[in-house]
Amino acid sequence: MILPIHGEAAETDLTVYAWILNSRQLDLGLMQQDLGLTISDLEGSIDRLCAVGLVVRPDDDPATGFAVDPAVAIAKLTSPIEARLREEERRILTIRDALDRFTPHYLEKSSSSHGLEILGNVNEVRAALNREAARCSHEMISCQPGGGSRKPEAMSEAMQRDTTLLERGVSIRTLYHHTARFNGPSQAYVAVASALGAQYRTVHELFGRLIIFDRDVAFIPVQDQSWGAVILREPSTVTYLCNVFEEAWERGTPFVDAASQGLEQVSREIHETIVRLLAEGHKDETIARRLGMSLRTARRHIADIMEQLNATSRFQAGVAAAAHRLVKAPAAKQGNCPDADAASVLPRPLRERQGRGEVPEGA
Repeated sequence: MILPIHGEAAETDLTVYAWILNSRQLDLGLMQQDLGLTISDLEGSIDRLCAVGLVVRPDDDPATGFAVDPAVAIAKLTSPIEARLREEERRILTIRDALDRFTPHYLEKSSSSHGLEILGNVNEVRAALNREAARCSHEMISCQPGGGSRKPEAMSEAMQRDTTLLERGVSIRTLYHHTARFNGPSQAYVAVASALGAQYRTVHELFGRLIIFDRDVAFIPVQDQSWGAVILREPSTVTYLCNVFEEAWERGTPFVDAASQGLEQVSREIHETIVRLLAEGHKDETIARRLGMSLRTARRHIADIMEQLNATSRFQAGVAAAAHRLVKAPAAKQGNCPDADAASVLPRPLRERQGRGEVPEGA
């Protein structure tokens, strides 16, 4: 509804309304004399004021009339609108009540088939892992950062679970940090499981902990770094995580027998990575986490490298690393740089240390 009182005419209507309110009549002659308006303007204003209920003019005597309280006029105009709004609100509530009954069924289906499940403690996680392992029919892939160090009871339970899977013909592939090669329990675990058909590879940096069964159900850590886990079943998310694993797997170094599989080369890669991360300005905690070693071990190797580079600060270490060409350029990874093997220009004491097999510990 568009009110007739608007624009420039509104000022005239205010003047006329005030005159009628005080005079309690509609004598156009007196009104014209007092207000100085034309008869046409006065008649138009009175018609508009009557239309919105601000002026009442009896049918039997057009010359008389009186002004009405604006609150009364507002109520008269808005009451029908408010009634319609109340009716629409009732319709909205009816629709919500009718359809909300279906919501629990949808949420139940969504959470059980395509959503996620959060497990708050290690016992729930172990139970869920055992349940999914029992259902697994063809493949389990996992990423275990941190140098392979795990609690003995957890490793024992994992070995029993993995052995059962392998005996059923399930394929198992696992990624570790390079530091797992120097961790005794991890060496033993890998040796036994590899003999049963499992495959293991190591890399110097990993993306995080991950276990996936049959490319259908994925376990990832909870954000608060506790022993809880999140179970993911949404197909696109699980597929994405599988692709991340495969890219890391392609870059990995096979790991079956630590004693015969290139410890010197792996140690060299670890030291190269520490030098690169130092040159990039990373903190000790970041370096330790990315290499899967304890903070104490990382700091010991950082101190050793800084000593070999005659550096008293990380900034100096970065400068010295660049001067000795210890930080690989991007092209070096593709074999396009004659200085691609950064270890070939390591300071002699550091090369001798690597040659003796003095290698990093696990976390």
